[in-house]
Amino acid sequence: MAEAYVQQPFSSDSAGKIRDVEEKQRLLKDRVLLIGQSLIEERDRTFKELQELKKNVTSVKEDNNRIKELLERVVEQLNGVARKEELAIIQRQLDLIRK
Repeated sequence: MAEAYVQQPFSSDSAGKIRDVEEKQRLLKDRVLLIGQSLIEERDRTFKELQELKKNVTSVKEDNNRIKELLERVVEQLNGVARKEELAIIQRQLDLIRK
């Protein structure tokens, strides 16, 4: 009879420990799920930001290429135009001929 009395507190203590362990396990599971959800949301947000950055980089590259082409055309046109020094030389030559 004394053995039955001693075993009962031990078994209720064990049941309490099991409940505590189960509760801790449930809390850990909930935390892991929240962390996983947060990680997925962060990954999605980062993916969207990367896609937007790629679009911006592509746009900047296109703008850069257009500007390069425009500058090349301007340089070609400037090469065909007489410079101020050249005009001054021609003006002096014309002045010499007129006299």
